[in-house]
Amino acid sequence: MELKLLNDQGQAASNVAAPDTIFGRDYNEALIHQVVVAYQANARSGNRKQKDREEVSHTTKKPWRQKGTGRARAGMSSSPLWRGGGRIFPNSPDENFTHKVNKKMYRAGVCSILSQLAREGRLSVVEEFAVEAPKTKLLAQKLKGMGLESVLVITDSLDEKLLLASRNLPGVLVVEPRQADPVSLVYFKNVLITKPALAKIEELLA
Repeated sequence: MELKLLNDQGQAASNVAAPDTIFGRDYNEALIHQVVVAYQANARSGNRKQKDREEVSHTTKKPWRQKGTGRARAGMSSSPLWRGGGRIFPNSPDENFTHKVNKKMYRAGVCSILSQLAREGRLSVVEEFAVEAPKTKLLAQKLKGMGLESVLVITDSLDEKLLLASRNLPGVLVVEPRQADPVSLVYFKNVLITKPALAKIEELLA
């Protein structure tokens, strides 16, 4: 598999050889969907809480007498049928949302995403990616000159200048190879990988 090697102007200077086992796989939509959903589900904190009829604030006084009013009998205002009453099956804070995905499946899903990005021309390689100072304006100008707006930048190590410059750009995310998750790979329109980071990705997904 050949990946485009871009220069500072965003033009393809040459090609970089990449293993077909990572960047040349078939598109597996079902596997990618499973990996993305599992990643999002495992990120949930599960801290939502609802009250049952024992926990809601209410009085134990009978709302009205049992017979003779013409209305349905009622014993307590905490009934789930009433507005402000307790839930029948409330959500508890210890609810578990995790999905189990094997390491082999996860790696295969990420490889399938990378392969599809490469086929669509949305994945490119650069020799290095850095800015002279931690300023958002410099990074925005650099990306604009390369014709990139929504981009995931994968570098071998997080440069503090680059990280600070990218924090205020909504369509830019800078991560290390081990932090490149399937959700980010699917979300951003373009993926930019430095040459040292490409070697690390090949090592992680081998």
